Amino acid sequence: MLKPLGDRVILQAQEEEETTVGGIVLASNAQEKPQTAKVVAVGDGRVLDNGEKVAPSVKEGDTVLFDKYSGTEVKYEDASYLVVHEKDLVAIVD
Repeated sequence: MLKPLGDRVILQAQEEEETTVGGIVLASNAQEKPQTAKVVAVGDGRVLDNGEKVAPSVKEGDTVLFDKYSGTEVKYEDASYLVVHEKDLVAIVD
């Protein structure tokens, strides 16, 4: 599995099939990018200027809300992931 560095978090987007009012199923590339995802890996945390390390506020298994166009998409072992900085996460979904 991928291991993120620093304050980065690896997310797996939750696939949602979207159907229009007329019953047409939209291809995944025609849909808007999902804004919720499951955390699959978390880095060690951010290092402050004074050398202190701040632990991440999310953990593996959390479902999070993230900024729409943030992160870098990565393919690994036939799966797609999104690598984002922790600051790009908006909230944890309960």
